[in-house]
Amino acid sequence: MAGLDEMKYLLGNNARVGRVLTAFDASEALRLLRSDDPELLGRRDDEDESIVDAVFADVSMPGLSGMELARVLTAFRNPPALVFITGHEENALEAFEVGALDYIMKPANAERVDRALRTIERNKAQAAKGSRALEAPAADDDEVIPVELAGTTRMIPRKDVRWVEAQGDYARLHTAEDSHLVRIPLAQLEERWAEAGFLRIHRSFLVSLPLVTELRMSSSGYSVVLGGGPSKELPVSRRHTRELKDRLVRAPRQGWGQQ
Repeated sequence: MAGLDEMKYLLGNNARVGRVLTAFDASEALRLLRSDDPELLGRRDDEDESIVDAVFADVSMPGLSGMELARVLTAFRNPPALVFITGHEENALEAFEVGALDYIMKPANAERVDRALRTIERNKAQAAKGSRALEAPAADDDEVIPVELAGTTRMIPRKDVRWVEAQGDYARLHTAEDSHLVRIPLAQLEERWAEAGFLRIHRSFLVSLPLVTELRMSSSGYSVVLGGGPSKELPVSRRHTRELKDRLVRAPRQGWGQQ
């Protein structure tokens, strides 16, 4: 129960979370999700399941395992987002195969939980965007970045950017042909371009995940190799290694990495 109480505390103290319900096992969780009690869980008139945005489930639970719970949730008309909590890194691939949005290695902390919640928010926004796209003509939403060069303003499409390098309070955009300095902090681009497949791999680098062709390991740590132009190898900091691995595991399911 200590792990359950800790996760309840971490979620309950996050400003992104409205209400936290706990269940000791998968069977109890399913009873909560299907509850008819309006005081416990709200219900939309046109849905069979309750309004729950996300389920944080331990892979190892009494009775039904977290993986088995995930397979039941996929049968819901509107399944909640699923995040696994595990003490074993080898569970990652199976977690994403059953539809999990993220997985958190034990022991969890506030920063890692917040990152998972941000992933859930982005996924929900993308789903809403996809629904709106069915009602309106598709549009090219690729961002264009204006850059100044010798008195001329040049428009650089975000899709042409292979990686971004921090340079003080500015950032340098690297394309296949050249590079451009823009007056935008790297942290701001990290947040702004997350949904477009860009990921921070180092305090100095933000990369386009679809262009990652290799993840290399050496005695000094990990590095990535980028395609989409002349081969480029960039270092991966220890702090960002786990998320990079997570995202690369998910890449085939999301259509990333196709050249």
